[in-house]
Parts: sequence; structure tokens; C-alpha cells
Amino acid sequence: MKKELLRVEDLRVYYSGGLLRQGRPVKAVDGISFTVDKGESVGVVGESGCGKSTTGYAITHLIKPTSGRILFDGQELKSDTRRDRFEIAKKIQLIFQNSTSSLNPRFSAGRAIEEPLLVHKPGDSKASRRRMALELMDAVGLKETQFDSYPHELSGGQRQRIGIARALSLNPELIVCDEPVSALDVSVQAQILNLMKGLQERYNLTYVFISHDLPVVQHFCDRVIVMYLGHIVEMADRHELFRNPIHPYTKALIGSIPIADPKQPSLNEVLEGDVPSPQNPPPGCPFSTRCRMATEECGVAKPELRDFGNGHLAACHMG
Repeated sequence: MKKELLRVEDLRVYYSGGLLRQGRPVKAVDGISFTVDKGESVGVVGESGCGKSTTGYAITHLIKPTSGRILFDGQELKSDTRRDRFEIAKKIQLIFQNSTSSLNPRFSAGRAIEEPLLVHKPGDSKASRRRMALELMDAVGLKETQFDSYPHELSGGQRQRIGIARALSLNPELIVCDEPVSALDVSVQAQILNLMKGLQERYNLTYVFISHDLPVVQHFCDRVIVMYLGHIVEMADRHELFRNPIHPYTKALIGSIPIADPKQPSLNEVLEGDVPSPQNPPPGCPFSTRCRMATEECGVAKPELRDFGNGHLAACHMG
């Protein structure tokens, strides 16, 4: 039986617009809601600037939401105090996209993995922290001899393994993965994805997997959330989404995937135009300015997510 682990309700993250555009806020995330079940891998996809990374940072409270609620195992997460942030860190961790900038160049691999233990469990002995760090290194495929190696002495894949081990150090239940393989070679991507799948089974992990790479999401995730201009435009089981996309934006994203067999039919939906500014989003459907199917209604009324069967939700007047 599925158990809900994470619930996001009407999440909004606005940034100050400053002096430009009369101080209009940048609506990075503009009222999204979804759930994640325990043990599930949920992919969040979309073009750059759609709000997917901001969503991940809001879940971990690295960015404080403007409004809305984030509930973990039924309890609302708050980051008002240092103690609140410490409790969130024990439950939810983040794997960053850039394995170089996310690691302190002055910390060895072992020290980087030990650091969360030093902060959150200061009473532990140096020997116990080293033992746990070595166990995590072994779990992610790093050698004991690399304990004292610095980031610049390691490959991109090895640095990302350090990031994964560091995320596991506090035994979290949920890990937000922000483009964790996009900076890696294709062969290394496959190794890291297989490693993460194995760790998910071993540690009973739940993933929110943020990516712009649809084939990776199709391979790795159970469900997929499609975002555009800070909104969710479609959600479905991965098989259902890729077999039967409903929203024109989702069709365009899937249609942009290169197909090796020229005889295989493509959705052939090519996106035209630029993404509108999140400081000045269009009225009505956020995709209306780029949609070839848009009607007058699309430019006035924002469509709500509707269930098209089997939990397949899409926000489109034409669906």
C-alpha cells in the first residue's frame, strides 16, 4: 500500500523584481501542488527557467517559500529557526548538479562526507565518523585510498559520488536530485543512475529527480511532472506520459527527443518563440503565447489540472 511522504500545496516562490519593471516580482514558482509517495521516484522536467530547480530548493528550504505549504510525513516543514533547519536536513537532502562547485576544494573526500556528521552529531568520536564515511564511500563505489583525495584530484563521476555519499550521511528519507547527471559523460551517467537505483532499494529512499533530459527521466522515474513558467501543466505515470502526452508543451518536449530510427514516427511538435518573462507572465494559460492550438479562451482563462483517467492530469482547455 502506498504511503504519502511529501505533499506540496499551492507552493509559490517569488523573487523581488528590484527597480526594473516597476518592481514586479519574478514568479519562479506560481502555485503548484503535488504529492510524492514513499519509495517513489518523481521526475520534474521542463525548459530552463520553468521553476523546477526552485521547486527543489523550496522543498529542502534552501529557498524559503513565499507562500504555500510543504508537508513531510504529515507534518508541515518550517525553517524559521536553526533547529527547524537541522530537522529538515535530517529528513531531506539535496544532490547538486555541479559536483565541483558543491564541494569545498579544501576538504578531502572523507572530510566532505564527515562534515554533516560533525555538524549534526558533534558528540560522535573522530573514529566513528571516519568509519561511517568509509562505509558510505564503499556504498557509492569509492575506494578507501580516495579518503584523503581532494576534489581536483578526482573525476566528475567520483566527485558526484562524494555528493551522493554526503547526502546519505544523515540517513534522510527523501533526496532532491537537481540535474545530478547532466554534467557527466553518457557512460558515467548510466553508472550514477544505476548506483542511485541500487541505493534507493538499499536505504529505502524517495527521490524528487529534477532534469531537462527526458530520456533519463523516462528511464529513472516512476511518475513525471511537467513544468512551464512556474506552473505544472501535466502529471502522469512515466509510461502513460510518454505514450499519451496531452498538453501541447509536453508533446513538444517529447517530440524534441532525437529518434535513432528514421522510420519511427515522431510527434513532430516544434516549439517556436521564447519563454515569456516570469516577471510579466501572460494572462490565461502560461503556454498560450507559444501554442499553435491556442484559442481566445486560452489567452483569458487559466486552465486547471484535470484528471484524464488513471491519475493523468493536464492543464489544457483543448485536452
